[in-house]
Amino acid sequence: MDVPSSAEVVIIGGGIMGTSVAFHLAEAGVRDVVLVERDELGSGSTCKAAGGVRAQFSDALNIRLSARSLAAYRRFGRQPGQNIDLHTAGYLFLLSRPEDVASFEAGVALQNELGVPSTMVGPDEAKRLSPLIETDGLLAAAFSPEDGYCTPESAVLGYAVGARRHGATLLTGCEVLGIDTHGGEIRAVHTTGGRIGTSTVVCAAGAWSSAVGEMAGVRLPVTPYRRQLAFTEPIAPHVRMPMTLDFASAFYFRREGRGLMFGMSDPDEPPGFRLNRTDEWLSKLAQKMATRVPGLLGTGITGGWAGLYEVTPDHNALIGESPDVGRFLYTTGFSGHGFMQGPAAGEIVRDLVVNREPFVDISPLDARRFEGAARLRTESNYV
Repeated sequence: MDVPSSAEVVIIGGGIMGTSVAFHLAEAGVRDVVLVERDELGSGSTCKAAGGVRAQFSDALNIRLSARSLAAYRRFGRQPGQNIDLHTAGYLFLLSRPEDVASFEAGVALQNELGVPSTMVGPDEAKRLSPLIETDGLLAAAFSPEDGYCTPESAVLGYAVGARRHGATLLTGCEVLGIDTHGGEIRAVHTTGGRIGTSTVVCAAGAWSSAVGEMAGVRLPVTPYRRQLAFTEPIAPHVRMPMTLDFASAFYFRREGRGLMFGMSDPDEPPGFRLNRTDEWLSKLAQKMATRVPGLLGTGITGGWAGLYEVTPDHNALIGESPDVGRFLYTTGFSGHGFMQGPAAGEIVRDLVVNREPFVDISPLDARRFEGAARLRTESNYV
């Protein structure tokens, strides 16, 4: 491992956030960009993600972040130049509670104002779009045809190759041990491969960001939560369908090859770094399937995995720069939306590093908002 003795910028974390930042900085001409990843690129949360990409959010800031990222994913084959197997099959939210219908109606109106072609549909149209569902108890649904899903590891690869092509150094198997500061300024990053002198650090460490922040004396309120996925054997017929989410139960599914990918956020999941799969979760998943897709209960499970959400107290990202430790920047805490917003976040951090105005005001995402300031009001953000 050839660790450089100095760098203009050191990025900690090699998932979608870190590689996006590395690519956008290197493409912009920033010299001596070094990314440090303790394992393999994308081996943390990114490559355990469901791969969904959507612009259906309940507040303007998240809509803009996600719409910007969707546009980047659509042109990913040209910039940076990588096939990410993007399926624009749409996103369909199934709504069975009156209060959720009202919330999504307001969200769709805001999304339409910002150029997102989402719409409210009835149960029959929801069934046409996603033929495997049962509509008992369904009141309405929200759908956007330009949303979809793609392959997270391909996106990481594309950004990594693009960053290296523009001169960045990406180090894997290299763990960060500490960050030196002096007089409120960054001086160096210590790794298992040696010391890297630098004046700028970007924390893109996902679920591990709180520990990285502590190294520099910066509080990043990020808590890890396990999230599990499962895959089915092939099903027939092989019909096209959107990413489909039953909002009340947080159960979702989409196509994965000839079968399906299933997932569900468990509200009883305690915080922590557990990555084992559990039969208890599968039992809860089956209960939700029995209500919304009972025809699939006999379908065999062929595999799955557990990954980590990086959750903040208000389920919104942390993007910004510490006012107390210059230049310590961060892009983390996306609470399940990191892959959706990685391209836009990389652009924003690039602009912060080079002292350029980002395309959107990110002041509501400052990590200090939990120190007494008002939180970003997001209703649910369709977590």
